[in-house]
Amino acid sequence: MNKRTWLQAAAALGVSVLMVGCGSSLKTVQPTVTPAPAPPPVAVQAPAPPAEDPVTVLIAQSQQYFLDGERERGLGHLEQAKKDFDEAIDVLLRSPYGARSEARIRQHFDLLVERISAYEITALAQGDGFAEKVSEPASIDDLLALSTFDTPAATAEIQTAVASDLSLTSHDIEIPLNSRVLSYVELFQGRLREFIGEGLQRGSRYLPMIQDEFKRAGLPLDLAYVPLVESAFKTNAQSRARAKGMWQFMRSTGLEHGLKQNWYVDERSDPEKATQAAAKYLKTLAGMFDGDWHLALASYNGGPGRVQRAMKRGRKGDFWELSKSPRLLPRETREYVPMILAAMVIAKNPAQYGFEPSPDQPLSYERVTVKDPIDLRRVAEWTGTPIDEIESLNPELRRWTTPVRTPAYEVKVPVGTGDAFRTRLAEVTPESLAAFQWHTVKRGESLLSISRKLQVKQADLAEANYLSVRARVAAGQQLIIPRAPTTLMAASVDNPAPAAQLAESRSVVSQEASLTAPAAPVPSEPQRLTYRVKRGDTLFSIAKLYNTTVEALKSWNTKTVRGNRINAGDRLTIFASRTAN
Repeated sequence: MNKRTWLQAAAALGVSVLMVGCGSSLKTVQPTVTPAPAPPPVAVQAPAPPAEDPVTVLIAQSQQYFLDGERERGLGHLEQAKKDFDEAIDVLLRSPYGARSEARIRQHFDLLVERISAYEITALAQGDGFAEKVSEPASIDDLLALSTFDTPAATAEIQTAVASDLSLTSHDIEIPLNSRVLSYVELFQGRLREFIGEGLQRGSRYLPMIQDEFKRAGLPLDLAYVPLVESAFKTNAQSRARAKGMWQFMRSTGLEHGLKQNWYVDERSDPEKATQAAAKYLKTLAGMFDGDWHLALASYNGGPGRVQRAMKRGRKGDFWELSKSPRLLPRETREYVPMILAAMVIAKNPAQYGFEPSPDQPLSYERVTVKDPIDLRRVAEWTGTPIDEIESLNPELRRWTTPVRTPAYEVKVPVGTGDAFRTRLAEVTPESLAAFQWHTVKRGESLLSISRKLQVKQADLAEANYLSVRARVAAGQQLIIPRAPTTLMAASVDNPAPAAQLAESRSVVSQEASLTAPAAPVPSEPQRLTYRVKRGDTLFSIAKLYNTTVEALKSWNTKTVRGNRINAGDRLTIFASRTAN
């Protein structure tokens, strides 16, 4: 290889050549090899994630709507719950798969329909606006029952604590340091500690209002603790004798002191109105017994007439002397006064007896005037408030609706929500506020005949319309029927044709009569059909499918339908309009 060729070859190989002249000879130095630049890294593509199963995604989406509906239903927001439940079904019906073609969707769909149907049945049974709220037992019954047995004798420790307390704490009602009062202090801070603690906690919400009212009335403020024994400050408490509310008024005594009671309202449960009535009554009792509060309290329990007769028979004017004889006063009244006084001792200075209640916020709210009856669940939804809170602010309402046929009613709502509620009220028609059923009286009808025809109690029909049981009704008169065929759960105001797809999808007409729905239907005369009840059907879903009412279904099937119950396999007669092109 000649020199030139060699150099070219070396250059091509990247070899550095150093030539040193020395005579005619050539020397080469060890060549240095420069490494070629590394090629750019080859990007390794991560394996693509497996494609999501569209059926799984669809079911998850449907389930989320259902869970949202359950949450709203728990808050009493039935209108929004209904929308969520409908969407849980509709998202399946709108999918390319439909609700029945794919096995997993079909299983989910059937379960969904079953659960929603159960909620509908519950709503129909107790959510029609006329079901009366459930009362709680009044604590006075249980406390007086305990007094049947020997109450525990006060320990030396309790005697010392009470004596010290009374010497330092002022009371505006005389508290005698006797064994009977001490015995109840022992019971309340011992075996009944939890009951008294809960009552003190609950009462902290109402005590400022009660004490303000009693100050205005010039009454001893210690009387504010009477509800601790009577009801544990529960506004919906009801005794076995039918006394009602925080102050446990009997019906007649409540009416006598201005507390309204009718089908819709029982103001004995209104904490403010009942407190005003209690102030009047206690003041009257004090006057009857010359300011002796022990006798006045005995009268609050047993009635003033009974106490006056006992005083006359026993020729005694002191409660403690009267109570020594079981022949003069009943046991309940003899035990009631020391029980109330013991409650006053503890409530006035709870820390002395080991109670540390954390006070609740005092009762506060806004009032919004409504001119037409409204369902309380709608109030809850429009104010963004749980239904329980709306009920607790309006405990005088016996049912889930404000009264009908009243010029106006003030609904109490949480502070800060009044304006939002008024805005929604202004956007709707009066007819859409409550799902009531009305009946127009026909010639010759009476309350009795109407009640029989519509299967409601005559007394309920009369009271719901502010009538006496024997009242006459005139042709053309509008009556409210104390039962609603639809509910907010089943038919929202904004969408008065609810869940038609749901009803259609779960109700298949039996072979005896199959209906179709052409694109341009023209109604014809009603036709008698036979429908076989399927699993998951309700009277409401069937009624919606045939564009009729639950009451109509019942009237056509008196031998089959009992109440609101139907069973799979039952055959129902339906008079429906067939459609034709």
